[in-house]
Amino acid sequence: MSSNHSSLPCGESRRGVPGYIVVLGAGESGTGAAILAKEKGFEVFVSDYGTITAPYRALLDQNGIKWEDGQHTFERIKDADEYIKSPGIPLNAPIIEQLRAYKSSLPCGEGRDGVSKLNLISEIEFAARYTNAKMICITGSNGKTTTTSLIFYILKQAGLNVGLAGNIGNSLALQVAHEDHDYYVIELSSFQLDNMYDFKADVAILLNITPDHLDRYDYNFQNYVDAKFRIVRNQTADDAFIYWAEDPVIDREMKKLQLGATLYPYGFTQPNPLPLGEDELALKGRHNVLNSMAATIAANVLHIRKEVIRESLRTFQGVDHRLQYVATVRGVRYINDSKATNVNSCWYALEAMTTPTVLILGGKDKGNDYSEIDDLVREKCHTLIFMGLHNEKLHAHFDSFGLNIIDTDNLHDAVQGAYNAAREGDTVLLSPCCASFDLFKSYEDRGEQFMAAVRAL
Repeated sequence: MSSNHSSLPCGESRRGVPGYIVVLGAGESGTGAAILAKEKGFEVFVSDYGTITAPYRALLDQNGIKWEDGQHTFERIKDADEYIKSPGIPLNAPIIEQLRAYKSSLPCGEGRDGVSKLNLISEIEFAARYTNAKMICITGSNGKTTTTSLIFYILKQAGLNVGLAGNIGNSLALQVAHEDHDYYVIELSSFQLDNMYDFKADVAILLNITPDHLDRYDYNFQNYVDAKFRIVRNQTADDAFIYWAEDPVIDREMKKLQLGATLYPYGFTQPNPLPLGEDELALKGRHNVLNSMAATIAANVLHIRKEVIRESLRTFQGVDHRLQYVATVRGVRYINDSKATNVNSCWYALEAMTTPTVLILGGKDKGNDYSEIDDLVREKCHTLIFMGLHNEKLHAHFDSFGLNIIDTDNLHDAVQGAYNAAREGDTVLLSPCCASFDLFKSYEDRGEQFMAAVRAL
């Protein structure tokens, strides 16, 4: 596919090149998008309100791309023909609102959203214009990274020329610019799906939908549901939509929608697609049986040999920070589930616990409803450790449970508190239910610090 700049609402750029693109945010996705845009002949400017880290500054400089950080200079970005937005920037960010108001005042045509005249897209949308590779796309509230990594592993084991992109792996745009893959396995968040319009997944997988990121969706769950279902946008009968048929939210939406894709439901009430017994799966737990089913169907759709699928399901090692064993100290197992950034993900972790549990939770609340884990907390936990700058909501919800509760505002104290509270045969589980950005750079940073603190005991 190729870019058609003439379709943009304000026509050819006055700069006499294919157009002027502004990239908002210079992390992995933004930097990759800027490099691809420069290679395709666009004039490019990158603007980041935060600090651009040294590796990304170096990449931009090496490719002759102008950038700024610590601010958004409106005069430098207001006249772009198209904007590529980092998924971390909310749609109601001040710079987006300012640009939307400015573009709406211009006499040119409508924008991507049909209203504001602001052509705002995601890196994935932009990158897909320049590749004919097959796109295998995975979304859901939980299990995305595990399922994406498993499918990528299966395709690699099958000898296919495949890239890993989206929320994990390298920027899709950077891979399109510098590599030439036949397949891409892409983990997509709702934030990335928000600004995708012409993109089409050859294989779309929707694992589940539970409340998450409601602070980004006006605390309206349906807005979040609608974002997730954008993964089926533009699909035809030649494309596959794989979905968990037993998820109540997905089931409800499927009854409302008429989709063009070929449907592949999976679940415990559906025909079992697994080519081996559940006890043979490398990934343990009920939720991972479902993830393995979705990956198996995707591999079948792509005509991967059954022997390759079977061996891959046996040998896949899982992903970091998701129910990751760290160490056993004084007879107590420590598990790093830092990737559990919402309540439903913590539910799956608790459901997999087979011993009395000390649960470490807390962080940046995203509009969480903790009642989903109430029964499992009462059944499996004897101690809760709250780890955040603001633990008031956790206290309000859990104090009445009659459990041992330890209040901390740092990871060292949380691990030390768990060490003191745990008894031989217990499990200490870091499964925070919350985002990491109150105390940590990312969930990976939180997990790495947890593992380091455990190993220092």
